[in-house]
Amino acid sequence: MSGAARIHPSAIVDPGAELDGTVSVGPYAIIERDVRIGAGTSIGAHCVIGAGTTIGRDNVFHPFGAIGGPPQDKKYGGEPTTLVIGDGNTFREYVTVNRGTVQDRGRTDVGDDNWIMAYVHIAHDCIVGSHVILANTTNLAGHVELGDWAILGGFTGVHQFCKIGAHAMTGVGTVVLHDLPPYVMASGTPANAHGLNSEGLRRRGFDAQRIQALRRAYRSLYRRGLGLEEARAELAAQRESAIGDSAADLALLSGFLGRVTRGIVR
Repeated sequence: MSGAARIHPSAIVDPGAELDGTVSVGPYAIIERDVRIGAGTSIGAHCVIGAGTTIGRDNVFHPFGAIGGPPQDKKYGGEPTTLVIGDGNTFREYVTVNRGTVQDRGRTDVGDDNWIMAYVHIAHDCIVGSHVILANTTNLAGHVELGDWAILGGFTGVHQFCKIGAHAMTGVGTVVLHDLPPYVMASGTPANAHGLNSEGLRRRGFDAQRIQALRRAYRSLYRRGLGLEEARAELAAQRESAIGDSAADLALLSGFLGRVTRGIVR
């Protein structure tokens, strides 16, 4: 350990763990080997931080989290895989995050400034972006990708290998079985698309021109009866005529659609 981290006497910290001197570790927490924790991070009571986990600065882990445990995959044979967490995240009570598997990238990633509420599960090999909100009891199966600024309502369940784009949003109790494009709202079991996340975009500073361009793109994707490839062609044409931020927004949407592997939420 580096420095003089504030460690409760009842906590167990492996001698091989590296903790910045400003880290605090609460009662009965366990920090396993090969863990690195950055400045200003707080580990709550009874949390377990598993081997191979790297945690950045200014994260807060509330009590009873299980962070960096082995993947829930019957193929897992004890291989040394990892979990990497960025800066400024909040993990509420009983959150579980698993490290990766050698069948995929061997690594699970969580970005920066995410708000992860109680009982959320993030499975092996997931990639979670930044500024994401995962409401209570949201569950991400293995290999899920979640873009920046996405918001998943409580009790959302996401099927393995699904991708959810930036600024997308789901309602409470949604079951996502297909890829959900950026900027789109969805709800239901299974999920159906219910329009553009316009209010969320306004709150993030998108002006009327950008939102109007995205509404036009949404109509091409969902309202005109086009197949995915036809819609992609229309979006490419719209992107060519767009300027500034609108062009970047359409590029993000088009890029996502080019990576779809499970079909899109309709």
